[in-house]
Amino acid sequence: MSSQPFSETDHNQHKRVSSRSNPGFLERLSDTAGGTVVGVALFFLSFYVLFSNEGRALQTASSLDEGLSQVVSLVPSSGLDRQNDNHLVHLSARLRTSSPLHDPNYKVMVQAVKLKRQVEMYQWVEYRESKDYQEDGETKTETTYTYNTEWKSELINSRNFDKEIGHINPGAMAVESVTVVAPEVRVGPFLLSKGLVEQINDFQTLSLRGFPASDFDTFLTVDGDYFYHTPYPRRPEVGDVRVSFSFAGLSGEGSYPGPAETVSVVAMQRGENLMPFKTKSGDTLEILYLQELSAQEVFEKEHQYNTMKTWGLRAAGWALMFLGISLTIRIIHTLVDWVPILRELVSLGLKLFALCVSCSLSLLTIAVGWLFYRPLVAAALGVVALLPVLIARSRVPAKKHQ
Repeated sequence: MSSQPFSETDHNQHKRVSSRSNPGFLERLSDTAGGTVVGVALFFLSFYVLFSNEGRALQTASSLDEGLSQVVSLVPSSGLDRQNDNHLVHLSARLRTSSPLHDPNYKVMVQAVKLKRQVEMYQWVEYRESKDYQEDGETKTETTYTYNTEWKSELINSRNFDKEIGHINPGAMAVESVTVVAPEVRVGPFLLSKGLVEQINDFQTLSLRGFPASDFDTFLTVDGDYFYHTPYPRRPEVGDVRVSFSFAGLSGEGSYPGPAETVSVVAMQRGENLMPFKTKSGDTLEILYLQELSAQEVFEKEHQYNTMKTWGLRAAGWALMFLGISLTIRIIHTLVDWVPILRELVSLGLKLFALCVSCSLSLLTIAVGWLFYRPLVAAALGVVALLPVLIARSRVPAKKHQ
């Protein structure tokens, strides 16, 4: 493979052309054989995803039904009742934290469960676009490199650019992104577990309108909802930094930036702590929704989520199977790709074959999963499916007798 010097079209754009000799039949066959190995691995992985997903869905549904049959709904104003220890409980109440969260560097303060500082740097970003074409018996690749300046939260290493000269980024950010979490979060009289607190992620941007910018030095400017480490936020240069803040789970009594949020929780009570509840079906129930819901509504939402996840994994399993079959039989396309007309027909036929086989095997695997995890349901469905045949056969002797 050879590479030609790039052609300069602009300071922030250039093209580079590379060429490679067209692979021979044996080389293409060898590459296809490697894809076949990957295809076989994906094919068997799809069976595991499809089959285990049915068991997971059943276990989750059983755990939710078990939880709904046992859950005790509490009234937060009634206080702590120790008779409910080690029982699954449900309550809806406002979030409470002992003190506000603050960032001393920017003098930001908010009473919430979480406070996130998001840092971005103005940096060079490289984009590349490639196209292949045939010339003089070789495959040539023309790659166009374009460089733009953008605000990015991750550090971009300009040493990996095709052309670093004139597009150099700093090696580190002056300020780091960080998320601060309240040490204690309460709902009613209860202290939330770490797992419940992790589910509070409804981050909202903290508005900086009316923020007293005079409290800072001349190199820190407030513009919109950002702190800029430059006196010229509308004309940033590479290396300039801007900072925004967001919060999740308001838990204060004041009016700024809003009243405390009401959440609905389903978990196990142990003293004043809310903890994970282990069901007999094998799942763990530790649920939090950022809205006021009854126990019935909480479990209905969990059932809906379980259904969506089940169908999502079914689709993922089918996609893995389709891709695996396509890669496995691609070697047939390689054997005939030197005949243009035959190549197109074979390619279409192989795609249809992979589609049909993957659909059939996916449905069969799901059916086997039902038979394995839900034998009674599968048997009942089988009987229902055979009823028309049995009825038809039962009528045959009667007609012969007539």
